[in-house]
Amino acid sequence: MLITIQKLLTAETLESVRNRTAGLSWTEGQATAGQVAREVKHNQQADLSGRTGAKLREDLLEAVRTHPVIAAAAWPKRFTRPLISRTRAGGGYGYHVDNALMGPVAERIRTDLSYTLFLSEPGEYEGGELVIELPGMTQALKPAAGDLVLYPSTALHQVAPLLGGERLAFVGWIESRIRGVEQRELLFDLANLRHSLAGRLDPQSAESLTLSKIQANLLRLWAES
Repeated sequence: MLITIQKLLTAETLESVRNRTAGLSWTEGQATAGQVAREVKHNQQADLSGRTGAKLREDLLEAVRTHPVIAAAAWPKRFTRPLISRTRAGGGYGYHVDNALMGPVAERIRTDLSYTLFLSEPGEYEGGELVIELPGMTQALKPAAGDLVLYPSTALHQVAPLLGGERLAFVGWIESRIRGVEQRELLFDLANLRHSLAGRLDPQSAESLTLSKIQANLLRLWAES
């Protein structure tokens, strides 16, 4: 399941984020890539170890963590420490699969879902599409700044080579309480159905109560604590 969430960041928040990234220092991105991905990763990552960087990361993560679509589609259990990446002309990140496990041993997280929150407008760089290989199709995405793309960490994907300009993105991974992809999709469909019917059905109607019961019992079957 691939989902684009438009305007996860407001214009005001996005402007503040971009202003704050201007003061960050950058390191080569290969340092955080796996052995295979390291060979095709040609970007930079922000140093977020200082007070300014840590606060920026926490503010962006909070915006992702609290968004209702993330909650309904991902059923997050834990989040990795996200990154801010910068790709310039001549850079990119060739086809790879994200590491299945991330973080130090005591805090290791299984990566079920990946997300990219775009911080640059598509007109500010040439190339640089997020290209995701899904069964029977290839999706090339270059959404507006402030939009987020959520996709399976199991998918082959790449950041296409940049031909010009600069691409900034906030990138992270989620361990879901619902391990199965098909199960997450069913729960997401159910959440959307409940939302669409909420204005037409009384909360105590037989239909509303049945939908609530179905969701609760599916979670009992599938959810990890």
